[in-house]
Amino acid sequence: MARIRFLHVADLHLDSPFKGISSIPKSRWKDIRESTFQAFQNMINYAVESKPDFVLIVGDIYDGENRSLRAQHLFQKGMEALHVENIPVFICHGNHDHLSGNWVRFQLPSNVHVFGDKVETKTLQINEEKVHITGFSYRERHILEPMHSHYPFAKPNEIYIGMLHGSLEGNSEHDVYAPFRKSDLLEKGYQYWALGHIHKRQIIHSDPPIVYPGNTQSRHRNESGLKGFYEVSLLGNQAELQFVPSAAFIYDELTIDCGGIIHANELITHIENELRNYSQINGKAIIELSINGKTEETIELLQSTHKDEWLILIQESLELANDFLIIKELHIESPIEQSTESTMLLSALKEWDTSGWKHALKELYQHPKGSRYLQPIDLGFIEEVLTEADLIVSKALARGSNN
Repeated sequence: MARIRFLHVADLHLDSPFKGISSIPKSRWKDIRESTFQAFQNMINYAVESKPDFVLIVGDIYDGENRSLRAQHLFQKGMEALHVENIPVFICHGNHDHLSGNWVRFQLPSNVHVFGDKVETKTLQINEEKVHITGFSYRERHILEPMHSHYPFAKPNEIYIGMLHGSLEGNSEHDVYAPFRKSDLLEKGYQYWALGHIHKRQIIHSDPPIVYPGNTQSRHRNESGLKGFYEVSLLGNQAELQFVPSAAFIYDELTIDCGGIIHANELITHIENELRNYSQINGKAIIELSINGKTEETIELLQSTHKDEWLILIQESLELANDFLIIKELHIESPIEQSTESTMLLSALKEWDTSGWKHALKELYQHPKGSRYLQPIDLGFIEEVLTEADLIVSKALARGSNN
């Protein structure tokens, strides 16, 4: 019995448009827009150095069905780098980069196998082990059919790996993406299921592993935390997983306690020190920063000028230090008593289900150009909007009561 080792990558979303960066200094825009390419290159560099037996890329290599020329060119260069190292690559396209799109054709090197729109199995001989890799690509954006039903059952004493870009049944927002149940995959008898589509890293089942690696690069606040891919080692039915970060930067939220500070220069120095400590631990990041006043003197200091002035000052300080630590938004927290009016308004909003939100925002999401830059209306989106609404309403009412 021999050990095999491979990389499980998904959801590169190359050339993805970044939403909501207007508040970020323009000097950082290029770095942000290049980040999906940098994350991809980080993965390629890791593969070249570590030389796995093969690489799996499970859907949504590109952000849209009409793949940009530049994204395809850079992807081809990455595949050529793996070809030089004799590293096979297996690719399936997902709902974003499905096969019905229009794009200029690039010829990928011979080490790359792209699955078609029918389920198929490729077999490798690695270290005297026979390894079967099964997958398919989306022929169009939505696949209602449970494609897992076409995957073969495993045979004894051979390695079977399933590549599946899809979603667990039961989520109405995602049931149009090759839905499956965990039990459906387990009954196949595979040693590993390499999933894609869900951008949050999660292990659905540990033995055998059924795994979403998440996307390789955060693109907005709902994709916070470390992003990357898995290095997987299989020895028979035993699997070891190691997460490998690849993101050029992460999205994160940070709260800094500034209670007791009464002078602006002390406040700025304290924030700079806290951000420097954060950067040393977490590296490059785009942060939604909250400053907690707590004491009456600090709250008075924070409210003495508009928060946008504090934001600009902090951003300039970080740029001077040449730190890739970007403050995207600034929230100034202070004890605000929730009014009856705000409670009633927010309660009404919380009663809306997903269909209610879709109806209210229908014209915006049906716009032929603007819709590409909007995130899907799901539970995460609704929670984010309600949080923002809570903050806006509470602050507006608080300002009104002070006038």
